[in-house]
Amino acid sequence: MELYQRTASDLARMIAAKAVAPSEVMAAHLARIAKVNGAVNAVISLRDTDVLIAEARAADDAQPQGWLHGLPLAVKDLCATKGLRTTYGSPLFADFVPSKDDLLAARMRAAGAIFIGKTNTPEWGHGSHSFNPLHGVTRNPYDLAVTAGGSSGGAAAGLAARMLPVADGSDMMGSLRNPAAFCNVYGFRPSYGLVPGDAEGDTFLATLATEGPMGRSVEDVARLLTVQAGANPEVPFGRAAEDFADRLRVDLRGKRIAWLGDWGGAYPTEPGILALCEAGLQVFGDLGAAVEALPPPFPAAKLWQAWTTLRAMLNAGGMKALYDDPKKRAQLKPETIWEIEQGQSLGAQAVYEASVIRSRYYAHMARLFTRFDAVVLPTAQVWPFPVEWRWPQSINGVAMDTYHRWMEVVIPISLIGLPALSVPVGFGANGLPMGMQIAGPVGADAAILGMGQAYHEATDWPAKRPPAL
Repeated sequence: MELYQRTASDLARMIAAKAVAPSEVMAAHLARIAKVNGAVNAVISLRDTDVLIAEARAADDAQPQGWLHGLPLAVKDLCATKGLRTTYGSPLFADFVPSKDDLLAARMRAAGAIFIGKTNTPEWGHGSHSFNPLHGVTRNPYDLAVTAGGSSGGAAAGLAARMLPVADGSDMMGSLRNPAAFCNVYGFRPSYGLVPGDAEGDTFLATLATEGPMGRSVEDVARLLTVQAGANPEVPFGRAAEDFADRLRVDLRGKRIAWLGDWGGAYPTEPGILALCEAGLQVFGDLGAAVEALPPPFPAAKLWQAWTTLRAMLNAGGMKALYDDPKKRAQLKPETIWEIEQGQSLGAQAVYEASVIRSRYYAHMARLFTRFDAVVLPTAQVWPFPVEWRWPQSINGVAMDTYHRWMEVVIPISLIGLPALSVPVGFGANGLPMGMQIAGPVGADAAILGMGQAYHEATDWPAKRPPAL
């Protein structure tokens, strides 16, 4: 097997045993990038090859600092990286080179990763289709005519195409999960607070988004999460780190799983997706878990009201300085302007009511989790769509009234910060990948990853069907 085809965990073990050198791993991945990235466009701002090989050679004989020692990593372009161009997909930051790492990047660098470049993302991460005016569109390795999803689309496509051994991402509205489903890899959204952000801007109200890991194996996801996790004392709601890879052995016999499907028809879903997820659920049944279909546990309209209100409020506040400058506003994508203006139109009462809905929903799901170990939903409502589209305008003839309505199925998890793993469920009649999201109560990250590991051992879709690039 070629080095670029191996999982990050395998490579780390080989490097530790001195069976392979970081410079060999780097050379193999750079050659793979040179071969396929031109078609996929997942890795951007790629650093000079000679410099990267020199850094990898220095790692050959260096004392390992952590699990990522000597492994090539491309960081999502929403995360600031010291000395490495970070654009957020925006023309406003076309030439921005940060003077310091964001906390996530600093933790991965400290664990020994060699940053080779960045991974592509939608402008400001808005929308689950990775295109922007600076770097173009990221294509799906399974079909170059369709999207890789987003906003961690570059990360997912880079993993699927074997250009990266493991990857970081971030998730507000499915951005770790949706591209994982579209690209036949794993994406994990941690419990809110487990992977903290930097102490910048608001850190009390802005609890809808989190960073997290992606990989071609659950073990890789768990090991990268261990690197990323741990409280930042400068921000609230922190959670303690643990070694998640040591807790992957889970016996599924007696586990109870609730299947929520399309939320009682509230979430229009393209043909074939639900059936594929139900086939994936059968794997859990075969492993001894009890799977039960449930009616919608909470009104979808209320969740949407709370989500759009809180998301718009945060965008309006966080991006106010850019919007208030007419020259900068002219360079913002229409979807970003829409988010900001929606937020500016809100009153305090609307925000309060949204927070009350969120609070009641959290309590309701906490009670549900006394009966079930996990809930399962499709990761996406649509198959990967043509790269020429900005976003799907309709699903099964039902018009989408916003640029993100077609992603509504991820909101029940994002709104209350549940840990959720998107696992591959195979391929549709169209030959395209799909996934389902397995979510548990806040703090159950290790348990959800353990369930994912059992599923991975029974299926291993990423290895079973890699893209034919």
